[in-house]
Amino acid sequence: MQAEERQKRIEEHLTKVEFASLSELSELVDTSESTVRRDLGVLEGKGTARRTHGGARLVNPKSDEFTFSARDTHQLDEKEAIGKACAELIQPNQTIIIDAGTTCYHAARYLEAKTPQIFTNSLPVANLFAAANKLEVVVSGGVIYPRLGVLVGPLAVEAFGKIRADVAIMSCGGITAEGITNSHGLLIEIQHAMIQAARKVIFCIDSSKFGRQSISKLCGLDAADVIVTDMLVPAEILKSLRKNEVEVVVVPKG
Repeated sequence: MQAEERQKRIEEHLTKVEFASLSELSELVDTSESTVRRDLGVLEGKGTARRTHGGARLVNPKSDEFTFSARDTHQLDEKEAIGKACAELIQPNQTIIIDAGTTCYHAARYLEAKTPQIFTNSLPVANLFAAANKLEVVVSGGVIYPRLGVLVGPLAVEAFGKIRADVAIMSCGGITAEGITNSHGLLIEIQHAMIQAARKVIFCIDSSKFGRQSISKLCGLDAADVIVTDMLVPAEILKSLRKNEVEVVVVPKG
């Protein structure tokens, strides 16, 4: 593949996902990470991409699809109910990992009295507990993406690789009978580390995510111990979940 074609593919991919890791881009264009770095240098010179520690991001995103505040307005009532139901599954004094998804944020709002310690890469979750004196919040390192409200990159992955927690509260971009997916390679790497660090994994997934397949595969259905969702979950996927021995908590309509 010629340099111009590689750079075009990288730019198109960044336009879709906003940011990506070097390994993800290397696999995309089937070349070495050192070659990808050179291609990113060209795109940076054009002003379309910016290199970061461990990856690259789009300089001028064209939509607010991935913005935390915009995403949090979608299915808001369902997210609030799912978050509350998820928090009810947490036992007193359990240590919790909280993902950067918007539904996970709603779960966090009910956890202050239950847990002594929260680990997160979510800036909104960290800010939620900034003045709390009943619990300790550990925030991962990494590169800040303000629009996403998230810390990403190798430092964030490393941080979660060094801890152990009782429960991880997770989000995703889509779920089908084939597995659970998300929109960004950098998020996938961190989420893998979160799942490995927790004894129990709870996914908070509103029904709009069911039947949707995002770009990057996160895990199989069997990686989830519990999925909390609303009443519009499709019956065929519910059947697949139960076949994989996943506990499903369906939140009744408020």
